[in-house]
Amino acid sequence: MRLDKFLKVSRLIKRRTVANEISDTGRVLVNGNPSKPSKQLKIGDIITIEYANRKVEARVLKIPENNVSVQEASSLYELLSN
Repeated sequence: MRLDKFLKVSRLIKRRTVANEISDTGRVLVNGNPSKPSKQLKIGDIITIEYANRKVEARVLKIPENNVSVQEASSLYELLSN
């Protein structure tokens, strides 16, 4: 699954367009490397999102086939720091 879609489906970022914009500016890292929105994620990848005043790190636990419910969204990742 693409990075931008995963961020939206997992609700780490609310909108896919926002995920695209943040990724394009280099504020989203996958395994320590700046990543484009089209980066294909796999289980075990570590995503770091740099907001203006904080940094969120999450490990990918599951890659869904399509959209998931709000209750299931938090089971897609494990927060390492926020």
